[in-house]
Amino acid sequence: MLRSIGKDAEGRGISALTRARIAARTIAARTIAVHRHIELMELLERSDEVQLGRHECKWPLADASRLRLRVEFGSIGIAMRAAVVRNFNEDLSIETVSDPACPDNGVVLEVAACGVCRSDYHGWVGKHPRIEDGSILGHEYCGTVVEAGPRAMHRIGDRLIAPFILGCGSCRACQTGVSNTCEHQIVPGFGWPGAYAEYVAAPFDHNLVHLPEKMTPALAAGLGCRVTTAWHALTDRADVKAGEWVAVHGTGGIGLAILLLAKMLGAQVVVVDVVEEKLAHARQHGADAAVNAAETDAAEAIREITGGGAQVSIEALGIEATTNASVDCLAVLGRHVHVGMPSGSGMLRVNMRAIYTKQLSFFGTRGMPAWKYSSLLGMIERGDVDISPMLAREITLSGASAELRAMSGPTPPGTAVITDLTR
Repeated sequence: MLRSIGKDAEGRGISALTRARIAARTIAARTIAVHRHIELMELLERSDEVQLGRHECKWPLADASRLRLRVEFGSIGIAMRAAVVRNFNEDLSIETVSDPACPDNGVVLEVAACGVCRSDYHGWVGKHPRIEDGSILGHEYCGTVVEAGPRAMHRIGDRLIAPFILGCGSCRACQTGVSNTCEHQIVPGFGWPGAYAEYVAAPFDHNLVHLPEKMTPALAAGLGCRVTTAWHALTDRADVKAGEWVAVHGTGGIGLAILLLAKMLGAQVVVVDVVEEKLAHARQHGADAAVNAAETDAAEAIREITGGGAQVSIEALGIEATTNASVDCLAVLGRHVHVGMPSGSGMLRVNMRAIYTKQLSFFGTRGMPAWKYSSLLGMIERGDVDISPMLAREITLSGASAELRAMSGPTPPGTAVITDLTR
């Protein structure tokens, strides 16, 4: 049961001394800093009028790690652990920082899990314009609401998944069903503090959806980015039909999600990578064919495998070589979908002659409108598709740096998800 921290089990007011003890107990349990905490204790002992918080929390305080205590007294607040970008290409700095303020139109989540994505890598190496000294990465996350703004749709205790693009809900794009193109969008981890932290603020909480009861947070974290982006690329941009050949260039998190979902749609899938272990992993999980681009011309091999070229080709890495291989491997009137985020300037040289002569369609895609979640989650809950092969390892917050560094070269199959924010 959720109750205000200013009330006891019977709804009666708690004495100032008891509230002071609660605050001290919470600080000790979470070993975190409360600014001007001595002044707070003295004031609470003198007065019954000082409130420890206007927000609800779990009662009794059996699980201090799930307690969010916002003190309504000057600058008093609670700090949290976060992995902070200080210098590009160097380990993230594990720091104690101020916990996020709750948006009026959103919520604060206690992070249960956060994926480590290649998009984070682009920021970590300094090739994303919105990442700078002091940034907190992390855009693939889920968690429990511990604070809700006055205009929030969700409530304390709700377990939610957040799409990485938070659309405003009011602009023309949002009103016409394409919230992933919202001009007022907020993306935690890129220009807004992300979820490589114990808590994350999520404005525009109408975008968030409930975490299925039987789904683990580690698996659900990918539903904020990799799985949803793959689903939108296949069903909206490419409009894949059963029986078509789909080529996937890159078998990281996005590529693996595309393989699993495309097979569910009845497509034939050929995957491309330069790591044999990842190709074997893809074959194990349904790939009809696999091509090692380090050993052969990927586009030529795909044209031979498919008997003239794939109908759909998905670029899932964001670099020039895979973009051109994707275009070149397509059959006449094929559809290229660019999923991989280009880094740096974003400028790539592309074989326009192939696009022109084969009359190809060239689509960009990013994220997924929030309204499409229900159908995707329904298929996962029914067992129509198993996305568990995507999750390779669960790591600590301090382990994120090693995962990011590994992305400078070939990486093993599957993805890493931060599930321990205390270390």
